[in-house]
Amino acid sequence: MNSIEVTAEAVVNPTEDPIKVEKALRTVLKEAPIEKMELGKGSFLLRAKAAGLDSLVPFQTLLRQDRIRDAARGILLSSIAGNRICFYLNKQVAYVNHVSFSQPSGESPLGPITVEIACDDPQSLIDWIAPRSR
Repeated sequence: MNSIEVTAEAVVNPTEDPIKVEKALRTVLKEAPIEKMELGKGSFLLRAKAAGLDSLVPFQTLLRQDRIRDAARGILLSSIAGNRICFYLNKQVAYVNHVSFSQPSGESPLGPITVEIACDDPQSLIDWIAPRSR
């Protein structure tokens, strides 16, 4: 697993506290720099980018801590498209330092955190992030 790039982003709606959304993003990517992009009408996008396997250690730890590795493994495997893994996390749950996968829209009224991982071998990466527990 040579090249790994991770992007996590979330829309901050006018009714949300940007600091709370940033905290939710940091659940996925602890140390990554976060950039802010205006979307108009009071909304903006927060995007965190990181590279390397080490950037995914906090996420891997949460999956183990929340005891959802097997469920996460299934979701991650079904989220592979070429050399990318794209999935969605509930923003409110991430804010309290837990993981709950969600749909791209409709499930969470404030929208999800979108996570995209680009790597040479998605299958091996998933084996590392969420190994089978049995």
